[in-house]
Amino acid sequence: MSARHAGAADAARGRGVGDAIRGWWNGLTRPMQWLVGVPLIVLIALLPVWRPPLLDTPGTDFGGVMAQFAMVALIAIGLNVVVGQAGLLDLGYVGFYAVGAYTVGLLTSPNSPWNKMGTSEFFSTDWAWLSCLPIAVAITAFTGLLLGTPTLRLRGDYLAIVTLGFGEIVRLLADNLTDVTNGGQGLSQIAYPHLGESEEKPYGVFSAGNTGGDVNSGVWWFWVGMAMVIVVLLLVGNLERSRVGRAWVAIREDEDAAEIMGVPTFKFKLWAFTIGAAIGGLSGALYAGQVQFINPTGFNVINSMLFLCAVVIGGQGNKLGVIVGAFIIVYLPNRVMSVQVGDQSLGDYKYLFFGLALVVLMIFRPQGLFPARQKLLAYGRQVYQAVRRPSDVADPPDRGDPEPTPEPVANGGGR
Repeated sequence: MSARHAGAADAARGRGVGDAIRGWWNGLTRPMQWLVGVPLIVLIALLPVWRPPLLDTPGTDFGGVMAQFAMVALIAIGLNVVVGQAGLLDLGYVGFYAVGAYTVGLLTSPNSPWNKMGTSEFFSTDWAWLSCLPIAVAITAFTGLLLGTPTLRLRGDYLAIVTLGFGEIVRLLADNLTDVTNGGQGLSQIAYPHLGESEEKPYGVFSAGNTGGDVNSGVWWFWVGMAMVIVVLLLVGNLERSRVGRAWVAIREDEDAAEIMGVPTFKFKLWAFTIGAAIGGLSGALYAGQVQFINPTGFNVINSMLFLCAVVIGGQGNKLGVIVGAFIIVYLPNRVMSVQVGDQSLGDYKYLFFGLALVVLMIFRPQGLFPARQKLLAYGRQVYQAVRRPSDVADPPDRGDPEPTPEPVANGGGR
């Protein structure tokens, strides 16, 4: 088949560039995917060091922007498990994010009465932040379990209102429990990994004071965030291809039909809620160590809407799509921060721009920029390679016009 005929065939089937890339990727074997993916990951990791002129942010440090992107990408993956995979509308996901951040802050900040940093080898001063990571994930997952057990029998708008109230309750508790959380003044001097300490960098490479040079603290936190994103992507991807993932898709498409077919819907919704909460707590712990200061204003409902916006823009149910959505949410406001409109930066209008973008997206592409394609979750690669139609095979030789099919003789035609 010629290239012109192949292109016409692809157009007739409605395939675009994205579908062609996805088909090429799915056609690769697992080792080849790693062979292509690892150099791509290394290239992305070197972006804040290289600082390409077209991507650099003139108004702020590009390394800090990429560190923030890694954190929001982690949030988007966790929220995608709840909203994109299981179809549960969660408007208060920022509450889990706050629980993870405050867990690290309460255990390591000098302003907290529960400060444990330096009290034992487990909470040693150098590695207290790393020690708090599993604790933050466990506490946040337990919080998701507590919230989901009585509320996941609700659906739609009712569940959305409950989760929205949960996010506000967490913020108000952090603001009013002044004896524990220090109220609006927040928790400062939160622990971070003390690595690479020297005369030039007495507090290490992860310290917020490491702002000089091409490899500053933002770059180091971006690398840590990328490592967490890769690990979470592998875990969530394996879940999607398992029985749990198939149950999530069934619940998302039609919960009543899934329950009739024998799927324990409440159990698997609780699984999604707990796993999503754990990933949100991991991102909150990353945020607390990165900025080394937290207060209740950073966990308001507006941030929760921005997290949901990243999932909707990228494409619900598509892990890589929501990462692109997270990049758009973080990068674009910082990119235009140096542009002045009157006396105000253009980046301050981000809520207006994202609101308009959502309206346009819902009209012309409601499934998001990179929608999730329906496909077989179990043995999908083997089935795809077995039944896919090759496009580069030559057309069969022309064997001439087919012989005419004889017309059938009507009953009684032989009289």
